[in-house]
Amino acid sequence: MSENPPNVATVLYVDDEELACKYFARAIEPDYKVLTAPGVSEALAILRQPDCKVEVLVTDYRMPGQAGGELLRVVEQHYPHLVRILVTAYADKEVLLETVNGGDIFRILEKPLDMGALRSALRLASASARERAARRHSMLAIEETVAFLAHELNTPLSTIANFARTLQRRVNSDEPERGLPLKAEIGNAAAHMTDNARYCLSVLSSFVESVKRACVVPPARLAEGSAAQMISAILNSYPLTPPQRAAVAVDVRQDFTVRASPNCVALVLSSVLSNALRALEGHPAPSLRFVVAHEGRPYISLEDNGPGIPPAILNRLLIDPVTMHGRSGGSGWGLIFCNRVMQSFGGHLRVQSEQGQWTTVTLNFPASEKEPA
Repeated sequence: MSENPPNVATVLYVDDEELACKYFARAIEPDYKVLTAPGVSEALAILRQPDCKVEVLVTDYRMPGQAGGELLRVVEQHYPHLVRILVTAYADKEVLLETVNGGDIFRILEKPLDMGALRSALRLASASARERAARRHSMLAIEETVAFLAHELNTPLSTIANFARTLQRRVNSDEPERGLPLKAEIGNAAAHMTDNARYCLSVLSSFVESVKRACVVPPARLAEGSAAQMISAILNSYPLTPPQRAAVAVDVRQDFTVRASPNCVALVLSSVLSNALRALEGHPAPSLRFVVAHEGRPYISLEDNGPGIPPAILNRLLIDPVTMHGRSGGSGWGLIFCNRVMQSFGGHLRVQSEQGQWTTVTLNFPASEKEPA
């Protein structure tokens, strides 16, 4: 059997005739990876495997025991992302009307299979399968990032609400003042409420900007989980100019799987890359280098040879909203937001810099992420 080229679609062909399965596989390999099953139960056993990557299902209709129509109904209910193709003899067409009308059938192919029609149907089906996968992973990415935002904004919004309730009670109370005078307490509360409100707005703003920078990265490519693959996907999709792309190097010393919040991590990486590119604007010989490795715990770092960060700002960078790019719209909240993303699953961000020489931003992951990809 020929070796399949990388990134080919996986097709599951279901037919009780062994020769038909062999003929089908021989006809379309190596353009597709082919799995075969002699019946409905065997096909469902393949689909239930945790690492199953089937994208297109091709099934015969008439089989002993459970027919192909039963398989299509189960797949429609439990594996709706699969693109389904039905193979049938001409005499079955009227019998199939109920099955076809009750399910999402991409194509019906007649026996004996015409190779031209089969290849055309599979080409369209695999494209449809990739589109469905992209939409499905996009929804997962939205759920993942919205969940982070909900968690991250809950505390400052609750703090604002508590200050507001406390002030309302003080204003409406007839009791004599205790502690700070009412005016001073209002001023103190207003300052804290303002800080928390600014943080909420900045988190949302940073999130939106990160999404804008990372939205061109195909979610399906991030789902594979490798840190090196994630960097490759970002570099292939990020709107880099040719000189910028030429300045970027990737050093994969030991790859690992990004298990927690890969879409959020992609947002952090795109944000860090954007900061580095902005720091290198106008540099005569810009250089950026990604490193994927682990020393005690997995990490991804990005080093640039830009102007560096003054120590007074560096020491506050992940704590206070300070920035060197205020004139170009920087708010100082971007790296704070990125650090909170990493902290949300047990990691953290580290920023090191030598003024006038270099800056390195490192994404440190939990130790459990260190298994090689």
